[in-house]
Amino acid sequence: MKYSDYAQWTNRVTRWIEQHFATLRDKPVRAQTEIGAIAARLPAHPPEQAVDMETIMADFERIVPDGITHWQHPRFFAYFPSNAAPASMIAEQLTNAIASQCMLWQTSPAATEIEQVMIDWLRQAMDLPEGFKGVIQDSASSATLSAILTMRERATGFTGNDKGLSGQGRLRIYCSAQVHSSIDKACWVAGIGQDNLVKIPTNDAFEMDPTALQDAITADRAAGHIPAGLVLCTGGTSIGACDDLPPLIAIAKAEDLYTHLDAAWAGSAMICPEFRDVWRGAEDCDSIVFNPHKWLGANFDCSIQFLKDANIQRRTMGLRPSYLETPQAQEITNFNEWTVPLGRRFRALKLWFLIRAYGLEGLRSRIRNHVAWTKELESKLRARPDFTITTDSRLALFTFQYTPKGGDPNAASAELLQRINDDGRIYLTQTLHQGQYVIRFTAGQFDCTRDDVMTAYDVITELAA
Repeated sequence: MKYSDYAQWTNRVTRWIEQHFATLRDKPVRAQTEIGAIAARLPAHPPEQAVDMETIMADFERIVPDGITHWQHPRFFAYFPSNAAPASMIAEQLTNAIASQCMLWQTSPAATEIEQVMIDWLRQAMDLPEGFKGVIQDSASSATLSAILTMRERATGFTGNDKGLSGQGRLRIYCSAQVHSSIDKACWVAGIGQDNLVKIPTNDAFEMDPTALQDAITADRAAGHIPAGLVLCTGGTSIGACDDLPPLIAIAKAEDLYTHLDAAWAGSAMICPEFRDVWRGAEDCDSIVFNPHKWLGANFDCSIQFLKDANIQRRTMGLRPSYLETPQAQEITNFNEWTVPLGRRFRALKLWFLIRAYGLEGLRSRIRNHVAWTKELESKLRARPDFTITTDSRLALFTFQYTPKGGDPNAASAELLQRINDDGRIYLTQTLHQGQYVIRFTAGQFDCTRDDVMTAYDVITELAA
């Protein structure tokens, strides 16, 4: 294929995309396929000679769409959403064509400077104080790893990168059991270790207990360990738990701990002033992560990490060999020095398109609708005697069990969920909460409507019956 053929095939692909979205609501949400079935339809060996685009496109249409779980389906109520608003998709097409490697200012000045402005636009939208800077990471996992590495270096006097952790003492990171597993993995990768991630008990509202946190820190210091950082939670993945931040941050400041707030899902809702109570005190955190690719409409991958003092993370992550220097330049921002990867995509472009194409008020309206429709669905299920709401809605997430009289609610809920997802009209997932198998519901797909959410009620109650 030549560049001169590009327009012909992008036009063809555009027509396919239009038809795909026009018919998406009629397709099963979750892929209705068996393990290995897709691979079995592909040749076992790569082609020695070029294959014409007509054949390639025909094979795509024949194999891929029916083998995809449709994250853009308006009745995708599982996990958390991973959106792709049309304006963001257009920006991604341009990003793919430009194909810049945006590791340094000089390798892509526009990408660096637009990223700086987009970070500040979002800072303003979320009413964080001036002075917060930030960087676009690929995912919250990478932002969290960056924060954990920063905790490690800060606690060791910035000697860990040079000398390693041998003989440094046991570094301790604190969080609750409601945080995402990416915090566990970050402690693995950072060399801190799972045993040094201290899971603090929570209260009846599933908030980290400040007294238990203080007791754990005090005990660790007495044992000769080194408290290094605190990971807080706004909108936990399992049930949407939110820590009460101010008393926890006060302890962290008194104990000189670096604080990281994981608001990967719920952070997007902070563009709505009325929801900001759930992260009251966030402005006092050292690091905050949220994912515009979850609930704000940006294509995956696009994760924002705000930093109160970016220099601490740059000191941890920055590495500038001679071949990455910019000659005859004053000190400039090279975002690769803020992150683990050297290579970086032009992720800021889709934010620029997205925020301008819908405006903050347009984005707020979608989030407000998702929250309101989720509460309405929760109320309808609560009114039925054969269902039990196990955790009340936090923004646009709640959990429930199917509890028919005389049955085992764990088994009944698991069987119902299997029937729902095999049916295909909606897609839900599960979690374990206080030892119970519960079904999660969360709304957030960009084009979801109230009718789509109410369809969930119809499907859930029909298949339960």
